[in-house]
Amino acid sequence: MSSVTLKINGQSYSLDAPSDMPLLWALRDKLNLVGTKYSCGIGVCGSCTVLVNGVPMRSCVMPAISMAGMDITTIEGLDPAGQHPVQQAWNEEDVAQCGYCQAGQILTASALLSQNPDPSDEDIDSAMAGVMCRCGTYHRIRKAIKRAAREGGAS
Repeated sequence: MSSVTLKINGQSYSLDAPSDMPLLWALRDKLNLVGTKYSCGIGVCGSCTVLVNGVPMRSCVMPAISMAGMDITTIEGLDPAGQHPVQQAWNEEDVAQCGYCQAGQILTASALLSQNPDPSDEDIDSAMAGVMCRCGTYHRIRKAIKRAAREGGAS
């Protein structure tokens, strides 16, 4: 076991975890932040995406202990009330079907808009390519990102 202090959603959490425990399991099992989802477990699908220092990262393949000193944002921390422009656009465009990938999609989209407040279709497709949607709502995802961009998505 290793002891680590993680800064998640603006709060510091000290926890003991095996040195090889992925951040995903520290979030879900140790801290009960279950909005981050497990799917493939090898960093391919993007359902487990969190923001690390504002950059989308796959939490299923990052050891939790390597995240000390980093600023981690989960879906619970984007806007707990669901009022972030990307979250609102997701609802207004009825993006989610099963909803499983949505935390990873929303966090990736918010990171995109913080770097590029007016993305083209190609920019959106490139940024979002790493987060798979098994329901195939990609056209609604793009539409929601464009709506969020118009409505100040980088807030």
